Amino acid sequence: MDDAHVIAIVDDDPSLLRALHRLVQSNGYTVESFASARDFLDASPPCRPVCLVLDVHLNGSGFELQKRLAADGLTIPIIFITGHDDDATRRRVEQSGAAAHLGKPVDEQALLHAIRRAIGPDDGGE
Repeated sequence: MDDAHVIAIVDDDPSLLRALHRLVQSNGYTVESFASARDFLDASPPCRPVCLVLDVHLNGSGFELQKRLAADGLTIPIIFITGHDDDATRRRVEQSGAAAHLGKPVDEQALLHAIRRAIGPDDGGE
């Protein structure tokens, strides 16, 4: 696997995870999917994606995974997705420095646009 162009998706909803995996992969990206932050962190070999699509409210917290990655010195553009799009969540996402924030159900074109913006024009995909 060429980690230089991997998009990682972390969501604890199996049907959404499969749908997002298929969508992103069908648009020319290599995709690695994970059902939890722990699965992502325990991947062997370690997944070093160019972009991370991350559920805010997965088992635990997407913000905790972001914090862990930063503590480990890993800078990965993160696109947060959430089914609980309230003011407090939006403020926290804005303060987190995330590349984008999308509500569920996820608009496919908005997600693909956010990925392209996050990784830049020369990093794979379409």
